Amino acid sequence: MRQLLCLLVLLPGLVQTAAAQAQQTPASDTVGASAASAVSTPASAPVAPASSSAVSASVSRYLTQKFGIAKEKAAQISQAVTGAAEKYSLPPAVLLAIISIESRFREKARGANGATGLMQVVPSAHRNILHNKDLTDPEVNIDVGSSILYGYQRAAGGDLNAAMKNYGGSKAYAEKIRTRAVEFSRVLDTESAPAASAAPASVGLAASAASAFAAAAASAVIAASAPAAALSPASAAAMQAAVQNAASGNAR
Repeated sequence: MRQLLCLLVLLPGLVQTAAAQAQQTPASDTVGASAASAVSTPASAPVAPASSSAVSASVSRYLTQKFGIAKEKAAQISQAVTGAAEKYSLPPAVLLAIISIESRFREKARGANGATGLMQVVPSAHRNILHNKDLTDPEVNIDVGSSILYGYQRAAGGDLNAAMKNYGGSKAYAEKIRTRAVEFSRVLDTESAPAASAAPASVGLAASAASAFAAAAASAVIAASAPAAALSPASAAAMQAAVQNAASGNAR
């Protein structure tokens, strides 16, 4: 009887703990923004992005698997893209899309009119920002290319679509960037998706376990308070079923 009274005393605390855990919103429950939304109007609900290091690592793995880039070079490119995206407030998926179209991630690529490097910067058109910089260096090239895109965006009053059109010279080019950006956006988004789905499940399990234990304890107290002779087999079976239903209901 003393043990049952202890359970009765602990019961309110268990129920409160379960309720508090179920109401908490985990800080890691975040979802990365998609590339499609990155080149359009952002959603009204605030979304916490994945950390720069996590994004860089995810992109680096993808570049190695998709484009066959050496791990060290892929890491250098992904870090440069992440840094430039933060510096110029540009979507990293868009920068990656431009690089994949312009050079397919070949840092020494050469094109028409002397276009050089990952983002195919044309030296004769941008002498004012080059200052003898080595455009075959991935970090330099990505920074310069991102600066050019950012300049186009500012000139267009913040319109990124217009900036992409000016970077490549046509609407078709801008559409190609958007299409590629969606692919890279999926890579960026997967970094935060697992954490978003795992945390609520653990909270739910904790709440369900506490609630089930509380229901069992309450039933035990009720059963002990009644005389043993007055409890028929049918009543005992009904009580056991009630406890199991309560526990399973809380688990759901």
